[in-house]
Amino acid sequence: MASPVPLKVVKDIEQPASEAPLYEIRQKIYPRAVSGWFAHWRLGLVVATQLLFYGLPWLTWNARPAVLFDLASRKFYILGMVLWPQDFIFLAGLLVISALSLFLFTAVGGRLFCGYACPQTVYTEIFLWIERKIEGDRARRMRLDGAALDADKLLRKTVKHLLWLCVGLWTGITFVGYFTPIRTLLGEVISLSPGPWETFWMLFYGFATYGNAGWMREQVCKYMCPYARFQSAMFDPDTLIITYDAQRGEPRGSRARSTDYKAKGLGACVDCGICVQVCPTGIDIRRGLQYECIGCAACVDGCNQVMDKMGYPRGLIRYSTQNALKQDWTSSQMAARVFRPRVLVYIGLLLLIVTVWSTALALRSPLKVDVIRDRAALMRETREGKIENVYRLQIMNTDEQAHRYVIKASGLNDMRVTPFAPVSVAGATTQSVVVTLEVDPARNKPGSHSILFQVEDMDQPATRAIEKSRFIIK
Repeated sequence: MASPVPLKVVKDIEQPASEAPLYEIRQKIYPRAVSGWFAHWRLGLVVATQLLFYGLPWLTWNARPAVLFDLASRKFYILGMVLWPQDFIFLAGLLVISALSLFLFTAVGGRLFCGYACPQTVYTEIFLWIERKIEGDRARRMRLDGAALDADKLLRKTVKHLLWLCVGLWTGITFVGYFTPIRTLLGEVISLSPGPWETFWMLFYGFATYGNAGWMREQVCKYMCPYARFQSAMFDPDTLIITYDAQRGEPRGSRARSTDYKAKGLGACVDCGICVQVCPTGIDIRRGLQYECIGCAACVDGCNQVMDKMGYPRGLIRYSTQNALKQDWTSSQMAARVFRPRVLVYIGLLLLIVTVWSTALALRSPLKVDVIRDRAALMRETREGKIENVYRLQIMNTDEQAHRYVIKASGLNDMRVTPFAPVSVAGATTQSVVVTLEVDPARNKPGSHSILFQVEDMDQPATRAIEKSRFIIK
């Protein structure tokens, strides 16, 4: 048996201490302008979303803003509907529908929302457009930032930031305009007399827009947005994503347009770096799917432009799926995998919830009633020997038209209701009504009795509300 080899003790060699930064130092990204089919889609969605956001507060409906979240009065006006705190379930349902829609779109098409409709993407596009108009294209912006400060640089930077601040401030004013009528708010801003909470939120939202879209940009997508972190849980090999066809593109290398690249053993990728230069998050899509990719397809447009110049077929970078790349599927084969089990489950759940939510919203009664017993006295005896109980009814008319309601009560013999006359309630208001119920104790047993209040619309008898309460007889 061989003797074991003795272990040698080697002293650790002291290495010079080195400090590693806790956070990676940001390298500023200068996205290059690109044109193409997907760029036109992004531009169209920027225009559409901003027309909706900036224009909606100015629309009127029945002499009031068409969309107004009146927190002070605890009413949400949405076109012809008036929602109250009691209708919070509809907001919860809307949030569930939005979440399921996001899951469905992500499972089918990846981060389409991030690339085309996310506010961070939209406002970054707007701020970048302003930057390009003031400072020039990518190369000029890089030279300007690297140059010493002079009058031209100071002027361009000042004008750019002033325009950014104007866009941010107008965005803040519009945001608050959803909670305070925009015309009233604008008058207060011009006269420098807005309320304290309005001032806070205008400045907060305005500077958040300025900071996120002007300064932080891709940092919001890479480090602040949680969607980038859990998106992989909703991806599968059949999810549509931005892909680089390595089989066709590798090995990459520069060449003249007239060169027969196949004879030289090269792939279709000319290694121009356009796909990196146009990327708003600064990634190289040729390294594969990365969480920083927002699916904007700017690299697709950029690569297609290069392919056109070289006379090569388009699609070296394209929307595809991992399975389609591995198995060389056609577009029809890839489309056939859209309605897979996960997607069908999302669609089924979404249709079910939307149906229930829409039906409940359509059948929502415009009349709501709350019954509160008089706490000062449980009961009292009248001069005629009758027993009275006093209640306070909160009648809520969620319709925008005035209605007249008649109040009835049942549950005891010969119950008399005061007032007898109908109660008129203005549109979208709540009215408190004191109601007295009177019974003959000789015809009813002593104790606590269950009764029902019925409030009925005189013009629309089908609209009624029934609420329970208690009547006490000594």
